[in-house]
Amino acid sequence: MLYLLILPSLLMFLVSFSHARKSKYILSFSTFLILIPIVSLFLMQKPFHLLDDYLIVDKLNSYVLLLVSIVAIGVSLSLLTLYKHVKIQEREYHRFYRFFAIFWVGLIISILANHMGIFWIGLELATLSTVYMIKTNKSKNASAEAWNYMLVGAIGVSLVLFGIILMYASAKPILGEDAMNFSSLLLHAKEIPYPFLFEMGFAISAVGLFVKMGFFPMNLWLTNIERAAFYPVAALFSGMLETSVILGFFRFSDIAKEVNYWHLFGFTMLYSTITIFIVAFLIYRSKDFIRLFALSGIEHMALVAIFWVSGGTFAALLHLGAHAFIKPSLFLATGILESNGKYNFNGALKGYHGVKGKIFLFLVGLFLLAIISLPPSPMFFSEIYGFSAMISFAKGSDYFLLIIVNIIILLLLLSIIFYKFVNVYQMMKYEGKERQKKVYFGEIAALALFALCIVFLMLPSSLKYLRGIV
Repeated sequence: MLYLLILPSLLMFLVSFSHARKSKYILSFSTFLILIPIVSLFLMQKPFHLLDDYLIVDKLNSYVLLLVSIVAIGVSLSLLTLYKHVKIQEREYHRFYRFFAIFWVGLIISILANHMGIFWIGLELATLSTVYMIKTNKSKNASAEAWNYMLVGAIGVSLVLFGIILMYASAKPILGEDAMNFSSLLLHAKEIPYPFLFEMGFAISAVGLFVKMGFFPMNLWLTNIERAAFYPVAALFSGMLETSVILGFFRFSDIAKEVNYWHLFGFTMLYSTITIFIVAFLIYRSKDFIRLFALSGIEHMALVAIFWVSGGTFAALLHLGAHAFIKPSLFLATGILESNGKYNFNGALKGYHGVKGKIFLFLVGLFLLAIISLPPSPMFFSEIYGFSAMISFAKGSDYFLLIIVNIIILLLLLSIIFYKFVNVYQMMKYEGKERQKKVYFGEIAALALFALCIVFLMLPSSLKYLRGIV
């Protein structure tokens, strides 16, 4: 099964060296092949040992793997018509897929890893490969931001590595080499002889993971990179990389919860609230789609982290799935919304004609309203369940008033973001001049795929599965 997971990436990597005119269709088709072994893993009995105790498939990581594979297909569909919206050389197009193949292998390793060292290797592989995907856009700004990403990414993964070393050292006296295994650490978390050392390692690793998702204090680097790169790269970051990184936080936090739940909760709540506070006002001042959507993605990842440590695991997973489909859809739509190099909001939802234009108009409007949690968006329900879990958690604690005040602050910050998105939607629909915009099959297919997945996510059977993951 491991070979079947790697085979599509190998095919993609080899075909990327071809100069045949129709090779881009083979490259796109190879991303569909990714889905076959992943669906098999998703349906089989779990836990499933893919590679001894090093790579293990469970309900949580198979769900995340399914999410990112669907996003990969959507991004690949939009890439078929990328050249119609931006100037890209055939050589750079193939180069993108070459490093996308490496990126995908890194994600598979990090998502399925039951070993902290292997998790870090997969994360590092995914980080390094994305540097070259950013540079697909042959501009000075993109090259500069690619180097910035390499530096910030290096800081993030270095923090994660240092934290892993401390967590390993805290449990090594009782677990030996098994102190690197997530499952062993979770099973013996209450027996760790140096809990303070573990908590320090967890905090450092968590900060490294948060930095990679654009959390405080590095809120702007991610938006700058996604602005400089081609829009499919931004979709890839939001739907695939961020989803995989937050899984690492889930793994570490589950162990930290057993060591000292209150320290975990306080650290995550404070860090995430500060992040949302800064992001809310950056969103309020944002002037273009990419920055608006990128900052919104940071906000949603912070909410997922808060829901998870508050005991709202179902809410966190539902929110994560909705974000993984909605946010890439909006990023892919920017290729059309920002046609002719127009980055302003005014009139962006004007100028669409024909069947494809009307479908695009409907789907983008739907995604814009869904991202701010208007019903029947899955984010509407995930936030209700998430904040309910926080209130339930507060009732059983000695810090009831403090947590309730924090919830009120979060809701006020979310209302600022809500206002900005509603204002942007009004500007897109009712202001500005109408410009003719072309919509192609690739974009419609990608958006339709994500819309269909959102519908499946809300089915009773899907919700039941999410409730049974943790």
